[in-house]
Amino acid sequence: MKKILALLMSVGIIGFFVACGDSKTESNNGEKVYTIKFAHVVSAGSPKGKAADLFAKRAEELSNGKIKVEVFPSAQLVDDDKVFQELKRNNIQMAAPSFSKFTPIVKEFNLWDVPFIFRDNEHLHNVMDGEVGQILKDKIAQKGFIALDYWDAGFKQFSTNKNPIVLPSDAKGQKIRIMSSKVLEEQMKAIGANPQNINFGEVYSALQTGVVDGAENPLSNLYNSRFYEVQKSVTITNHGYLGYLVVASEKFWNELPDDLKAVVKQALDEATKFEREESARDEAVLLANLQKYAQDNADKLTIYTLDDDQKKQWQEVMVAIYPKFYDLIGEDLIKKTLETE
Repeated sequence: MKKILALLMSVGIIGFFVACGDSKTESNNGEKVYTIKFAHVVSAGSPKGKAADLFAKRAEELSNGKIKVEVFPSAQLVDDDKVFQELKRNNIQMAAPSFSKFTPIVKEFNLWDVPFIFRDNEHLHNVMDGEVGQILKDKIAQKGFIALDYWDAGFKQFSTNKNPIVLPSDAKGQKIRIMSSKVLEEQMKAIGANPQNINFGEVYSALQTGVVDGAENPLSNLYNSRFYEVQKSVTITNHGYLGYLVVASEKFWNELPDDLKAVVKQALDEATKFEREESARDEAVLLANLQKYAQDNADKLTIYTLDDDQKKQWQEVMVAIYPKFYDLIGEDLIKKTLETE
């Protein structure tokens, strides 16, 4: 009996991925309908989730039904650790992994982790949509993926249970959780902190039990994962950035007619504009919610915001370590980013 069940499960799984890989079907009137399976790992209610749904709606409308987009949020279909192999196999046709997932295949993507390299959202988006962003897309294309648009997750803030991290020297000796990144390791070492690479799902308990003292996160992670409940202070530093790149399966893209490629790009342009605006709105709401929590729980949480002099001190410390990233990212790419208007 067990062997029969195992065989049925195996057949079911194989059938599932074969179905995923078939991105074309026939409509009732004999026209081809191209199905796009769009996988992502966040909730449908997040800015990325809402933008994916908008893209699905607009792609179908603009193509008069020739494109059908099925969105799979919350890692329902595949998580980001396996997303590239499934894109290669055309089991999924589109995804929006975080920048950190690209660094193992394109080392120059470490650029997005460089601290204090982006002056504000306008500068960030000009970099994304300009020469630097295109250079990085081209490098992704060389790896066999179609790089489309950049989406926002947000700027990162520091939180801690020890001394509030307002000046660089405040971080000395503190154990700070980071994502796996050579750039982030150097960032922490530059301010005297001890970088700790811990999986995101373990961060809350690590902060709660003192395995780490603090972390760096965009407000979406900080608030929605309730890290503020187990931290004594949050400093609004905007020192680093997290984002996503929407990519497509090269096999699927090459099979898509040119007129429908134009439709996908137009629908994605609309979704990208929406996602960035929604991300900014979401961040403002989350900050207000966090400030309200701090007001109501003044004995538990304090929020700090850098003034111009404090921010200048951070920038001086961080800019001094940029040469350490030249071999990894490229001196020219870093300078082009800084020089972008």
